[in-house]
Amino acid sequence: MTSMTNATAIALQKSNVSRYIQLAGLFRRRIETGEWDIGAKIPTVKELAEQCGVATMTIRQALDIIEGEGLIERYRAKGTFVVERPNRDLWCEVKTDWSGLLIARDNATIDILGDERGVMLPRRESDIGRPAPSYRHLKRRHSRAGAPFMIGDVYVDERISPLIPDESYSRITAMRIAHDLPGHTIEDAVQIVTIGSADLETATELNVSIGDPIAKVQRIAVDQHGDIVLLANGIYRGDMMKIEVKLR
Repeated sequence: MTSMTNATAIALQKSNVSRYIQLAGLFRRRIETGEWDIGAKIPTVKELAEQCGVATMTIRQALDIIEGEGLIERYRAKGTFVVERPNRDLWCEVKTDWSGLLIARDNATIDILGDERGVMLPRRESDIGRPAPSYRHLKRRHSRAGAPFMIGDVYVDERISPLIPDESYSRITAMRIAHDLPGHTIEDAVQIVTIGSADLETATELNVSIGDPIAKVQRIAVDQHGDIVLLANGIYRGDMMKIEVKLR
């Protein structure tokens, strides 16, 4: 076993995600970076199994995934060829400034998946603000061109939720909802970004594979009274988002 094969095998063992799913991600990345270029013939199943230190069945399962995504085609007696790169055109830029967070994303649609009243505020990543007695909780899915790129949970102080038109929840960003509250000024706000991987529920809702990269974003808005008027949790597809921070 070569040093590269050994390193790959060790990396696969470190995760609880099924090895064939991890390998599908590895192969997808090779296509994305051009290591396996369009039109190129990729190594055989046996060669990949030896390179990765896994069984040939595991390699076949991984190739089944990326074949289903339209990235490769397999031909009897000829081999497996790359035919397409992963789609990386649906960028969703996560803004890092207040004005940017107020702007709706072009050509994006917001679907309301759930709406409940009288819920408690979920766990916070920051200790700013004072929780309200109860919140209105909306579950939303953001999509562009039919492809979901973010699922989110919005919690609005139930005492002021009647001030918000229902159509706003399916039209504007969470921070715009907070910004537009009549009689309230946002005095403090934070955004926390955490990188992770998709679990079963997230993978299903965002149409990605289990273990694919995701970004968890929590935003909290506090009004002039020190109350948390809005908290939003969002989970973005890692392959459809970017974070740009202006340094100067």
